[in-house]
Amino acid sequence: MQPVRLNKFLAERIGVSRREADDLIAAGKVTINGKVATLGARLDKNDKVCYNKKIIPFKTDYLYIAMNKPVGYVCSRRAQGETPTLYELLPKEYQKLKTVGRLDKDSSGLILLTNDGDFAFSMTHPKFRKEKIYEVELDQHLQPLHQQMISDYGIMLDDGPSKFTVIHDDDKYIVKISEGRNRQIRRTFAAIGYKVEKLHRTDFGKYELNGLKPGKYVIIKP
Repeated sequence: MQPVRLNKFLAERIGVSRREADDLIAAGKVTINGKVATLGARLDKNDKVCYNKKIIPFKTDYLYIAMNKPVGYVCSRRAQGETPTLYELLPKEYQKLKTVGRLDKDSSGLILLTNDGDFAFSMTHPKFRKEKIYEVELDQHLQPLHQQMISDYGIMLDDGPSKFTVIHDDDKYIVKISEGRNRQIRRTFAAIGYKVEKLHRTDFGKYELNGLKPGKYVIIKP
């Protein structure tokens, strides 16, 4: 197998971000074959890695979970004030998994979690263009001209143009989007005078909610 970067290895094995892994390395808390590790180090399967003097096994079993995140939960590991984290809905053995992208506190629906960094990358990097589908309710009826503007031309935001497909479906709208910028759907509608009152993700790439109840999760295959 190809050598793997130490920070990626730590992120997948102990449930931290790569930046946090770099901080642990810089603090001298990680050793490779008995020697203090350095930033940028790479590993192969024969190396012995320790964190806080405990061996971290090189081989790991990858796990993939699909959850129906309820409104009112954040996707971060730490609660934000009195707002709980979705990890409180998971058993302890799954709390080291990382979310694949995020849904904000006021949004609900399909969120994926895994300890497989390559899978997360393939689902979130813009070059792979994984389509996500949302059910959206607005504070007022979307004018046909505005619907066409979003779908055909895009709306200019502070971080660039935002373009996605909007389909009218009874009292809600179906949004299909391949990007993943922060609160992009909410900001796009707000830019032309609408407030998103409900944002619920039903699909992410090939994965669907399929009737999964809020707060529940299932193990999936990559």
